[in-house]
Amino acid sequence: MSIDQARIEKLALRRAKAKLGWFAHAAVYALVNLGLVALSLASGRSWAIYPLLGWGVGLLAHGLSVWMLPPGGALLGRMVERERARLAADAKGDPW
Repeated sequence: MSIDQARIEKLALRRAKAKLGWFAHAAVYALVNLGLVALSLASGRSWAIYPLLGWGVGLLAHGLSVWMLPPGGALLGRMVERERARLAADAKGDPW
């Protein structure tokens, strides 16, 4: 496997994991909020809209970060390189 092919494989795996993470987040959002809506209707009030909207904004932001700014982009690559350089420069070993 060439260096470019290995890099592509690693990036593809990272992106696939990020997308699966979003699908899991969306599934939990749907299940929990269905339960909250049921509780809200059973109590005769409409309070379930607040968690739906609040969590929905978070789910939207997560979706945008996964689908619009794919993991492994230039920013992430630069951050990883900086961390590698810091860890390599640390003569003591484990910085934590």
